[in-house]
Amino acid sequence: MVLLESQIKLKTGDKIPDFSLKGIDDKIHSVSDYKDYDGKLIIFMCNHCPYVKAKVEAIKEIHEKFSDKVAVVGINSNDPIAFPDDNFENMKKTASEKGIKFDYLVDDTQEVAKRFGAMCTPDPFLFDKNGNLVFHGRIDNAMKPEDIATEKTMIDNITKLLNQEKIQKDFDPSIGCSIKWKEN
Repeated sequence: MVLLESQIKLKTGDKIPDFSLKGIDDKIHSVSDYKDYDGKLIIFMCNHCPYVKAKVEAIKEIHEKFSDKVAVVGINSNDPIAFPDDNFENMKKTASEKGIKFDYLVDDTQEVAKRFGAMCTPDPFLFDKNGNLVFHGRIDNAMKPEDIATEKTMIDNITKLLNQEKIQKDFDPSIGCSIKWKEN
């Protein structure tokens, strides 16, 4: 496991990179599918990472709390050959076992992760109604899988977004396993 901190590629105000990716529902999902939402939370995640496993309940809480206003989308960009736990069938299995009800998509080519500048899992990006980046960073302040969160960073920032308040800190790096890039 290579531990990484998310880094800035997309800057505040940058547009959400377009994508068309297959979901665990076997349908193709694109950015335009989420145009009617007041926010879009794109989280690069996977099945095997202990940092993601530790955040699944927090991500589900975000989805349940804001599902009528904010689209929550998980994207798995890991190499499924080197990491079979992250293959498409295991994505379906993990979602079923964990009760994941938000869209969970596979980035087979890893091009979407590259366009976002995603580095780790989880690596969350929050966009406004117009598709502009407003926050890139942590879900909460529990930075190790065994830590207990005392601050719900993403929920606080989504609340500010929906109330049209300024998000003071637009980058607050997430920490997790590195995205498992394919060998070229």
